[in-house]
Amino acid sequence: MKSRDTSSTLAPALLEAVDLALGGDWQAAHVIAQEHEDDEIANWIHAVVHRMEGDRGNARYWYGRCGRKLREKTSTGAELREIRAVLTG
Repeated sequence: MKSRDTSSTLAPALLEAVDLALGGDWQAAHVIAQEHEDDEIANWIHAVVHRMEGDRGNARYWYGRCGRKLREKTSTGAELREIRAVLTG
């Protein structure tokens, strides 16, 4: 799995996934995240979209894949903005 230093070639796709999820289209964001399962940030996005879907069990699996834990008190919107900040440096 790639580190948090997501390659500059992958960042635009992941930013698109974040924007789609922030706009409420978690299904489209899920497709993008699934295409990049070897990337830690993509797996983080994958976890968040499963939260948006209401599938906490699957979300926990994807959080585990990226070395994170589900934070119940953090909204999905806040978490997506956090991901955006990581991607944009």
